[in-house]
Amino acid sequence: MADEMAALASAQPDFLGYESARNADGFGITVSYWATAEAIADWKENAAHQAAQANGQRLWYEHYEIRIAKVERAYGKPQSI
Repeated sequence: MADEMAALASAQPDFLGYESARNADGFGITVSYWATAEAIADWKENAAHQAAQANGQRLWYEHYEIRIAKVERAYGKPQSI
């Protein structure tokens, strides 16, 4: 489902990218980046995304949190390939 949602999100206007990590126990975090607050609202209203969230709440997750934040600045050492 995560791969399907990543593909769907990447096709949405103003999608900038995402980062995801999971440990061996399945605990994880996914952060998606959007250019505008309107794009975030549009993603929240996407029917396939809503269905995936409902399945997540019902089938996969005991606990989840959604945070919406504005990144003012980001910097670091570039990843080498």
